[in-house]
Amino acid sequence: MNTASVVPRKVSPNEKLNIAGIGVGGQGKSDIMNCKSENIIALCDVDDKRAEETFYLLPNAKRYKDYRKMLEEMDKEIDAVIISTPDHIHAPAAYMAMMMGKHVRVQKPLTHTIAEARLLTKIAKETGVITQMGNQGHAGDGVRELCEMIWAGAIGDVKEAHIWTNRPIWPQGIEKPLPKRDIPPTIDWNLWIGPAPMRDYNPGYAPFKWRGWWDFGCGAIGDMACHIMDPAFWALKLYEAPKYTVEVLQQEGMNKQTAPKKSIIKYQFPARGNMPPVDVYWYDGGLLPKRPEGIPADEKLGDGDNGSLFVGTNGYLTSGCYGGDSRLVPAEKMKDYKKPEPTIPRIPEENPFKNWIESIKTNQKACSDFEYAGPLTEVANMGNVALWAGEKIEFDVASMKITNVKKANKYLTKEYRKGWELPL
Repeated sequence: MNTASVVPRKVSPNEKLNIAGIGVGGQGKSDIMNCKSENIIALCDVDDKRAEETFYLLPNAKRYKDYRKMLEEMDKEIDAVIISTPDHIHAPAAYMAMMMGKHVRVQKPLTHTIAEARLLTKIAKETGVITQMGNQGHAGDGVRELCEMIWAGAIGDVKEAHIWTNRPIWPQGIEKPLPKRDIPPTIDWNLWIGPAPMRDYNPGYAPFKWRGWWDFGCGAIGDMACHIMDPAFWALKLYEAPKYTVEVLQQEGMNKQTAPKKSIIKYQFPARGNMPPVDVYWYDGGLLPKRPEGIPADEKLGDGDNGSLFVGTNGYLTSGCYGGDSRLVPAEKMKDYKKPEPTIPRIPEENPFKNWIESIKTNQKACSDFEYAGPLTEVANMGNVALWAGEKIEFDVASMKITNVKKANKYLTKEYRKGWELPL
């Protein structure tokens, strides 16, 4: 793994980038079309039907099914790559692109495993390519306002954070592989499986429903924590914690095939700088935190289905799914409250795609680059590691080791199908 010879692609601010998309149906269509100000020169998707609308909208882009072939054949032309595949393809595709000097934007969660997140964070630093994870709320003014409010002492010292989502909105808690079905002629199933163990095709895996299956996705916490936990991760400086513990307080339906139908997971972070220890609670499957006394039953917390609630020594603060609409609760607390003057630079138009493109052209860090997004993804996916371990675990960040339940360290990585290995 020699990164010394990697030369990031250079483009002047007046030039258009040559961008390739990997996974261009569904969410991938939205992602690549958000970059249409540039030259979209190549599109890769293993499912022709899923990608047909994107192909129609971008008729001049060269089409591929195998991203490895695309990167090899168009190496000299591609400046940057957007990766919007299922989770298990994120790291292999991003690693290859980065090692070829391509700037990358990867959908959340950044990776499928802890070890992959650590690898991509390392490669981004060593190669100097411009990176971004697709948790778009991180580009918003709302999450910045939340940080500024907490740092200014709006609710005193934060002792607890409660984070919830209505996900999964796809099947989970399924204990056995699905029965074999005929592979549609439009799908290359071998490429869709990629590094995962081969299994028979079933439409209950693809498209979209892969999120709950451990071989392909990271469940509800993998899907949403990079969004909803981001405000807590940033505002509470959880990235400064040298270690933390994770335990499952409640779950229903956890098994070897799929994530549980619902869960409550508790993280405990030690003091960070001038911030006291904090307990962070994750709720999914419709489970919700207990409403604090003094907050009316009809007053919305978060945005209802998703959100966060910060509990301080001097009050409560809540925000929506992406850190937006940050406010003190109960609502009457906002009547005489004046938000702090902005101290965190804002992202123009709150647009992460434009931020990534502009960052490439000016050789500046993009918002939610892998230096930030890698550790955030690790925290999110450690919730899944706790589910697999079945007991409280303590994670030492620097060594990337679980120190109290040694057998659980195997869950920090995974095995790869031959030909898809990563240098972990």
